[in-house]
Amino acid sequence: MGNKSKTRPSDLRFGTAGVPPSSKKADSASGVEAVAALGLSAMEVEFVYGVRIKDEIAAKVRSKAEELDIALTCHGPYYINLNSKEPKIRTASIKRILDTARAADKLGAHSITFHAAFYLKDNPAKVHRVVHDSLVRIMETLDKEDISVQVRPELTGKPSQYGDLEELLALASEIEGVWPCIDFSHYHARYAGENNSLEDFERALSRYSKVLGKKALDDLHLHVSGIAYTPKGERKHLQLKDSDMNYRDLLRALKKASAGGVLICESPDTERDALLMQRFFLRIRKYVH
Repeated sequence: MGNKSKTRPSDLRFGTAGVPPSSKKADSASGVEAVAALGLSAMEVEFVYGVRIKDEIAAKVRSKAEELDIALTCHGPYYINLNSKEPKIRTASIKRILDTARAADKLGAHSITFHAAFYLKDNPAKVHRVVHDSLVRIMETLDKEDISVQVRPELTGKPSQYGDLEELLALASEIEGVWPCIDFSHYHARYAGENNSLEDFERALSRYSKVLGKKALDDLHLHVSGIAYTPKGERKHLQLKDSDMNYRDLLRALKKASAGGVLICESPDTERDALLMQRFFLRIRKYVH
């Protein structure tokens, strides 16, 4: 099955993973206000330690985001492994993804992301089938509940994790409503420092466009940060200035592709690097064709 995007931001929005450091309070409504005050236009609501938000709070955050034109996305819990050997963990993982989507729907967020699975030494093709079948169940449940948020497994930062670019593109081509979240820093770290040139970024975006259609580039969900890595992949997030992440050429590639959607910064100081990338992107936009 193909995908039909329900939300197509007209340009690339930059935002923070969670409430930015400059926010006067740590709640999401205050975070939305802080993001707007910074001149950014997106924020990812982090449910990484569990999906807990009251309906009245979600309504308040949604209203504030709509008032200030801040695009919202959501990140699901870290405790997800659709390929766990334990049935209870697989069932709990499906529930965590569903709960993230339900919360996103209340927040007015158009996209959710999460780390789908670990290989656990299984054959990658087998793991893909397991993840595929779980996501089919998830999408069927969301359809019954009339929830239309985009479900986006994330490109992961370690080769022990399910979620390389080709796997995610295959899922997206197989299941309607499922799209990749491309974490370009993970794309770099997963392969121990590869995938970090203008040509690499252009190749990835071209592949994305070839599989899902050129219009899919209008509505990307991206993660970018500085990153430290070893031969085993991602180690930790860093500020861009403290890493070798070639964000400038990434932004050039995104501009050349006329990319739209949301770019979420996951650096330790999220707002500093989000603003850094936004300023650079705005400077290059008139020169890149």
